[in-house]
Amino acid sequence: MLKKTRWSRFTGPVVIFLLLVFCLLPPTSAQDLAEFEKRLTRFTLDNGMTFLVLERHEAPVVSFVTHADVGAVNEVRGITGIAHLLEHMAFKGTKKVGTTGHVGEMWALAKLDAAYAALREELDKRVGEEDPERLTLLRERFKKAQEEASKLVVTNEFAEALNREGATSLNAGTSNDATMYMVSLPSNKLELWMSLESDRFMNPVLREFYKELEVVKEERRMRTESSPQGRLVEEFLAVAFKAHPYGDPVIGHMSDLEALSREKVETFFKAYYAPGNLTVAVVGDVDTEEVRRLAGIYFGRLQPGPKPEPIVTKEPPQNGERRVVLREKTQPSLFIGYHMPGVNHQDRPAFDILSDILGYGRTARLYKSLVKEKKMAANIWASGGFPGRKYPSLFIFSVNPTQGHSNLECEEVISAEIERLKTEPVTLRELEKARTRARAGVIHSLSSNMGMAFQLTFFEVLTGDWRNLFARLERYNRVTAEDIQRIVRDYFTIENRTLGVIETEETDS
Repeated sequence: MLKKTRWSRFTGPVVIFLLLVFCLLPPTSAQDLAEFEKRLTRFTLDNGMTFLVLERHEAPVVSFVTHADVGAVNEVRGITGIAHLLEHMAFKGTKKVGTTGHVGEMWALAKLDAAYAALREELDKRVGEEDPERLTLLRERFKKAQEEASKLVVTNEFAEALNREGATSLNAGTSNDATMYMVSLPSNKLELWMSLESDRFMNPVLREFYKELEVVKEERRMRTESSPQGRLVEEFLAVAFKAHPYGDPVIGHMSDLEALSREKVETFFKAYYAPGNLTVAVVGDVDTEEVRRLAGIYFGRLQPGPKPEPIVTKEPPQNGERRVVLREKTQPSLFIGYHMPGVNHQDRPAFDILSDILGYGRTARLYKSLVKEKKMAANIWASGGFPGRKYPSLFIFSVNPTQGHSNLECEEVISAEIERLKTEPVTLRELEKARTRARAGVIHSLSSNMGMAFQLTFFEVLTGDWRNLFARLERYNRVTAEDIQRIVRDYFTIENRTLGVIETEETDS
């Protein structure tokens, strides 16, 4: 995708206000949340599209985040990877942007699609049934059709239209839970963004589709198929989830990528990019009423569509330990995962505090034990909400043993620490430090316009209300040592555990 750029950070009165609210004042102060609410406006267009607008006038810039409530979990077997591919295609332009002539290009793309379909049909024949001469002919026909279509493309016109006007942080990302599009612009370019972003979702053209498909396939080869760690993560998730789509890779399975077509992606787009499935955060030097007016003019043009069906598949309780072992000519590696609840569950704040106590920074228990004292591991990572946060997922430990030490040694240290937590409550000092860091981490993310826009859309879409961002901060204050002990006892059991390991395979002498 596009190259990521550093987010600009602003530390004006709004940030100071937030720090006072969440670090100095009592966590139950509803009056202070009410003060923040005065700065934020939420409105919904007639077509169902939601906007969150926060005015910050410290600098003449504004950040935009468009959150599409669609990710890899919305795919089914046969089209895995389609959400991520569509994110790539969203930068290819529209009927007006990115082409020298829309009508001629449509004819060229139809011809290209037909050539690809014929080629795929021949490639999909059983071994021994394909016709080599016909395959050569079809490859040449497809190549020629691609060349003809390419002549009508104005490459990167969408991105360059924004970059010429001072855009920063122009990017996008696809996760299991969502697809997000982002950019920051000078505040006097509000209408430019409205025009381009609305056109992107109203009149998309999936040009250069087959070229971008090859880019995604190569991305899969590099990050998964040619990477021992990538292979381990994919195998680990496939074992940990036997029903829920969190078990499938965001990048998609190679056979599914090879079977994708422009028509399938267009159908997916129509199902999941209706305005009722889009939420936009606008944070920065803007006038709320002007945002509302322009949103109605530009995004009000999008035709409403039905809300996509929710994910109904639930991961059943795990009734026994699962393991996957890869043997590679590389250093050993260990993943341990325990099933945990989704983002709206009452125990989620306790899991966040637990991840800090066990695996965040140099003062974390497992870092001190495995890395500093025993020197068994080069690093240790512990975190809740992998590979997603919207639905029940995994609390994960990731460890890379040092030379001369094994996965089993590291596993035993982690298991011992978990058992200790079941019998010995964490100390008040540990708990308070973890609470403080958890709050500070969220507040730090709110210090930039872009960070605030991300957090607002995340909580609005995944939890149902942006105010849950602040409720989560308050709930960190209420996490007790007893809560930590209870979730460890309830969730961190052998029956609920999945292990994935890379064992070093001896190289040929």
